[in-house]
Amino acid sequence: MRQLLLLRHAKSSWDDPAMSDHARPLNARGRRNAASMRAAIRNLGLTPDVVLVSSARRTLQTLEALEPWDENPIVEPMDTLYLATPAHILAILHGVTATVRSVMVVGHNPGLHDLAVLLAAGQTAATDRHGSDPAQTQRLREGFPAGALAEFTIAADWRDVREGGGRLVRFLDPHDLSEMTN
Repeated sequence: MRQLLLLRHAKSSWDDPAMSDHARPLNARGRRNAASMRAAIRNLGLTPDVVLVSSARRTLQTLEALEPWDENPIVEPMDTLYLATPAHILAILHGVTATVRSVMVVGHNPGLHDLAVLLAAGQTAATDRHGSDPAQTQRLREGFPAGALAEFTIAADWRDVREGGGRLVRFLDPHDLSEMTN
């Protein structure tokens, strides 16, 4: 069984309209939410072996807010994850070494949201064949806000991950975190 963590970057700043999208930093709320997510990740014992992160400033800053890790993952910044489509993220995951147990992808919408919905395909209140919480799956389908985390278990090898191939374990919105970390 493998673990896939999809983390959307925390809330970014739009203070400088002349700044390129790729260079936008986190805003104050984003930094606070990323710190709360760090606490939640730590409390849940989520420790990725590999972190694939978009090269955008806001994704790198989100990842920095999660550090230090209990165990240091291999971190790979990737230009190709910047605004990547679900198909492209899947292609990257298909290239992950079979011995890797847990991968975190830190990226952007709409690609992360679309990938999460694709992985959870077939998981509904009536037909949840993977044992996922239908309420969590429905929340995921409704949106993937800045700073949110979706945790999936994957039964297949990385090279075989495809539509419907994940079981949603949990979906954390930054608004949920005050309850978990208090």
